[in-house]
Order: sequence, then C-alpha cells, then structure tokens
Amino acid sequence: MTTVQSPPAPPTAIRPRAVARTGLYAVLAANAAVVTYFFTEAGFAANALIVLGRLAGLYGALFMAFQLLLVARLPWLDRRIGMDRLTSWHRWTGFGILWTLLAHAVFIAFGYARSSSLGPIDQIVDLAETTEGVLRAVVAFGVVLVVGAVSGRWARRRLAYETWHFIHLYTYAAVVLAFTHQVAVGTTFTASSAATAYWYGVWGVALGAVLVGRVVLPVWRNLRHQLRVSAVVPESDDVVSLYITGRDLDRLPARAGQFFLWRFLTADRWWQANPFSLSAAPDGERLRLTVKRAGAGSAALRHVKVGTRVFAEGPYGAFTALHRTRPESVLIAGGVGVTPIRALLEEVEGHTVVIYRVSTDRDAVLHDELRELAAVKGAALHLVTGPVAPDLLAPRELARMVPDIAGRDVFLCGPPPMMTAVLRTLRDLGVPRRQVHFERFSLAG
Repeated sequence: MTTVQSPPAPPTAIRPRAVARTGLYAVLAANAAVVTYFFTEAGFAANALIVLGRLAGLYGALFMAFQLLLVARLPWLDRRIGMDRLTSWHRWTGFGILWTLLAHAVFIAFGYARSSSLGPIDQIVDLAETTEGVLRAVVAFGVVLVVGAVSGRWARRRLAYETWHFIHLYTYAAVVLAFTHQVAVGTTFTASSAATAYWYGVWGVALGAVLVGRVVLPVWRNLRHQLRVSAVVPESDDVVSLYITGRDLDRLPARAGQFFLWRFLTADRWWQANPFSLSAAPDGERLRLTVKRAGAGSAALRHVKVGTRVFAEGPYGAFTALHRTRPESVLIAGGVGVTPIRALLEEVEGHTVVIYRVSTDRDAVLHDELRELAAVKGAALHLVTGPVAPDLLAPRELARMVPDIAGRDVFLCGPPPMMTAVLRTLRDLGVPRRQVHFERFSLAG
C-alpha cells in the first residue's frame, strides 16, 4: 500500500514538545504555590512535626492528581510528549507520591506522639481507631507501597504485563481513599470556601481527564468508526500485515508514526491489548499494522479472520513529523521497527535518507515497499545487513552514508540495544538532541 500524502506543515522553530513540557511544569508549579498559600492561610499547628506532616500530605495529594493527568492519555499531551515519556514521568511522580506520603505519615505520627504517652506506631493505630478518615489514609498508603514495590524494575521483569497492570489499577482506589481522608480531616481543605473549591476542582479535573482520555474518547471513537479486519496478508514466515477498515476514517486524527492499542474481539483475544504501530500512513480509507511473531499473541494474528471486529485505543505517540525542526531528514529502522519508519517516509517532505538495519536480506520486511516509495519520493535508501558486531552503524559508517547528518532531523525506531547504540553514535556525530526523535514503544503496553 503506497499513498503519498499532501505536504504537512513545514518545520517550526517552536518545538511542540517544549511547549507541552513547559506547560506541564508551569501547571505543577502554579498549583504547588496555591497549595502552599492555602496551607499558610489555614494557620500552623504548635508542633513543627505536625506542620511538616500536613504540608507533605498536601504535596502528596497534588502529586497524585498530577500523576492522573500524566496517564490520562489526553491527545494534546500525547502527540507532543509521547506516551513513553509521559509513562516515565508518571513513574517518577509515583516515587514522589511515595516519599511525600511516607513523610506525611512519619511526621504526623511522631508529632502527635510528642504530645501523648504513645509511641509513633501506637499513635497511628490510635488515630486510625478514633479519628474519622485516618484508617482510609492508612489503607491508601498501603496500596501505594504495594504499587510502588511492583513498579520497581526487579518486579516488572518477573511479572506479566497483565498482572502488573491489574495491581496498578488499585492506584485509583488509593486516590479515592486519599481524597476522602482529605475531606474528613484536612484542615486546609475546610479552612475556607476557596480552599474547598480549589481541591474539589483539582480532583475533579484529574479524575475527569482519566475518564475522558481512557474511557469516553476510546469508546466514542470505536462506536463511530466501527473498525473491522478487511485483509490479513503474510509478509514473510513470521511477519503479517493486517488491514483495518471502518466508517469515516478520514476523521480519525491518526498520523504516520503513531500506534494504537489493538484488541481483536475474538473469544480468546478480546481481553488482550497490544501496541502496534501503523505501517502505512493513514489514507482515510484503511489502516495497516505489520506484526512480527514474538509470542503466542502476535503469532495468533496470522489466523485472525476477515470481518473480525476491532477495538483500537489511540492514536498515540509523538513519533511524527509534527516534531520536525529541519527541512531534511534521516529515517533509521532496525528489524520490525521499520513499520513506523515506512509510514513516516510517506509523510515527511524534503530530501530523506532511509537506513534499514537487519541481520540478513530475509529479515528486511517491507523492503520492496520502501524501495518503491523511496523512488517516488526521491529518497536515498540504504539496506545495511550483517551481524551485530561489528557495529555497522558506528559513527564512521553513519557519517559515510549521511555526511550532513548533523543538519537533519533523525527519526529512529528499532530494538532497544540498537537504539541505544545509535543514540550514542548520534551524540558522537554532534547531532543536536532536539533533532533526534525516537519512542520506546514497549513502554506503551
């Protein structure tokens, strides 16, 4: 499938990612200032430890709301920052929640213990038994500890994604418990009508963003577009392309380089969502994904029947021509990472160099399409084959293929080891960081 798109907007000096990132930082800083203001307006307790504990708890609540915004999958943020970076920020915000809530619990326990005959642990137990809302806070903190533990790299490597995701959903229960705790005992929450309205607004916006981005928008789009499998085309022994059709696909805001979370609504697969990139630029009539067999789930796609209903969440990702900063580009693909690169080649304008890295010629799926499309676009295509060592994309080799690479945008997609090596090479060649575009799609799901 080869469709050459109309030229997109030219590169802009104002980087969409920088605008979105600055906006998020500004929102967080402004809310931190507002929280601090309402805290000081409510007055201080006589015990300094209790003061610190309450302030830490407020910042923990703000971090919780901010974390919900990061995972809400709002299209405006996702297209400018990318799900992988938002997920990474979500992870670090989670550690911020963990430490601020831990500080809240420790300072409050020791602060109240100073004015009673109880030890810190007994003091927490006493507060949970006698003060409305404290038990809910203890349960919420326990949930945060469990989610934090399973989010560590050691645990993630040993848990199936579905198991990790199911445990992670309990974070929403922790959010609700923390909010009800704040309503019940939060002095800042009840200090003034303005403070009360502010906190209701913060939690309403955060939870509303999740509801809209992760439930309402995907359901509405799928009801509108009625996606179905229209063709299943083997590309090689272990690679297959699926063509998806539906209604009004010209109104689906998908771009080359983006991906969806796909659910094929069969009896054995409806519950499983997998992130696959579009392997051709959307043309308003159909979508295409190309999948390499990497397990039982992806292998089963070869046997999906034509007419199968599809539920797709997305489009997601910032790996698009929206982020171009230069008139000319380099597209570097490794293995099945060629799928978004092949789609991008249809959309990018200006002179383009495509570099496709594979072990053998047999592994070069979609190479015929790339060659045909490169001829139409006037692009240079390099097929690089050979073993992992020596590095065939080392600085000398890459500079030989693209002597002016430092003056081009570079779009990179491939296996993680290859991407790490190429990113190091690009630094050695002096390619500015703002001109390097990549997305670690494995983080999306």
